[in-house]
Amino acid sequence: MKLLVLGLNHKTAPVDVRERLAFGPDIIVGALRDLINCDGIAEGVVLSTCNRTEIYCAVQDCSEEAARHWLSRFHGVEHERVGPFLYAHIGRDAVTHLLRVCSGLDSMVLGEPQILGQVKNAYQTATDCTATGKLLGRLFQHAFSVAKTVRTETAIGSSPVSVAFAAVNLARQIFSDLSQQTALLIGAGETIELAARHLHRAGIGRIIVANRTVERAHELAAQFDGFAIALTEIGNHLAEGDIVIASTASPLPVLGKGTVERALKKRKHRPMFMVDIAVPRDIEPEVRELSDVYLYTVDDLQDVIDESLRSRQAAASQAEDIIAFHADEFMAWLRSLDAAGLIQDYRQRAEELRDDVLARAQRQLDAGKPPAEVLNYLAHTLTNKLLHAPSSRLRQAAREGEAEILVAANELFQLDPSRAVSTQ
Repeated sequence: MKLLVLGLNHKTAPVDVRERLAFGPDIIVGALRDLINCDGIAEGVVLSTCNRTEIYCAVQDCSEEAARHWLSRFHGVEHERVGPFLYAHIGRDAVTHLLRVCSGLDSMVLGEPQILGQVKNAYQTATDCTATGKLLGRLFQHAFSVAKTVRTETAIGSSPVSVAFAAVNLARQIFSDLSQQTALLIGAGETIELAARHLHRAGIGRIIVANRTVERAHELAAQFDGFAIALTEIGNHLAEGDIVIASTASPLPVLGKGTVERALKKRKHRPMFMVDIAVPRDIEPEVRELSDVYLYTVDDLQDVIDESLRSRQAAASQAEDIIAFHADEFMAWLRSLDAAGLIQDYRQRAEELRDDVLARAQRQLDAGKPPAEVLNYLAHTLTNKLLHAPSSRLRQAAREGEAEILVAANELFQLDPSRAVSTQ
C-alpha cells in the first residue's frame, strides 16, 4: 500500500480553476464514497478550502492516473483543462506535504493556524463515513502531532497573520478610522469569526453578520455586539456595509452585480471595500467593474500578506527541519509494515511445526515412553524442523556464491560478528 496526494492550491491554480474543483460540505460524503470505490484506491480523505483542493489516498501500487481522472470526472471538468494545474506527491513526498500543510508551511499565509482545524475536520468527515483505515489514520494523527510540535517549538505562529487578518489590515489602510465604519460579514465559519475578532480589536463601529442559519449568525454577532440577518436579507442591508467580507460554502455567488449596484445608489456612491475569501466565490467577479467598489479575492491579498511574513521566515526553516525528521520517522513505521506480514507468516509456520512435534511427543507419553526420552525427542525434532529450511537455503547460497544472503543471515541470526564471508 502506498500514499498518494493529488491536488491544486493557490500557488498552482488561479481562483477560477480552484472553484471548479472545490468540494462543498453537501457533496463531500458522496465524493468520499465514490473515491474509495475507484480501482486501486483503498482509503481517502478530501481536503477543500478557499486555497486548496487535495485528495489523500492509500493506493495499491500507484493509482495517480485513476485519482486524476476521478477528480475531473466527479466535477464534470475535462482532465486536459485542469491537469496542468495539479500536483501529485507519492510516498515520503506525500507524508512531507501533509506535515507542511498541517503546520501552515504550505499556506498563503505562512504559519496560519486555521488550516490545521480544516484538515482535522476533513479527516473526521472521512473517518465518519469509513473512508479511512490504518494507513491514513496513522498518517493524519502523526501530522496533527507534528503540527503541534512545530507550533510549540518554533515562532511560526508568533504574529497574527491570516487571510482574515490581511483583509482587515487592508481595510484599515483604506479607512483610517474604522470606528465610523460598518462591516457586513457574510458567513459564520472560522474565517469570518476570525475577521470579526480582528475588526472588533481594530475598533470597528458596527458589525452585521449574515448567514444561511440565522441562529449561528446571532451566536457570532452577539460576541461583538453585532446584528444578525439571514442571507436572504442581504439586499436590504448591503448599503449599510462600508466593509464587506464574504466566506460561505455556497456553490454559487450570494452577492450579484445588480444587488451591489442598487446598494451603491442608496449609499450615494460612497466607496465599498469588499473581500471575497470564498472558493467558489461568493461575490460575482463582475462586481469589480463597478465604480466605487474595491473588490479583492484571496489571491489579491498576497501582497498584503507578504508584508507580515518576514518575522516567520526563520521559524519556517526550523519547522522544515522538524518536519523532515518526522517524515523519516513515519516512513520507518511504514516500512515496518512490510516486515509485519513476513514475521507473522514465519511465526505461524514455527507454531505449526511446534504443534505437530508436541502432538507426537504427547502420543509417545500416552504410549508409556519415559518422559526424559520424550523430552529429548521433542527438543531434537523441533530444532531440526525449525532449522531445516534456512540451513538448506544457506548451503544453496554458499554453493551459488550468493554472499549477500550469507552476510544477511549472519546479521539476522546474530552469529559470530568476526566471521568473514567470502565474496569471491
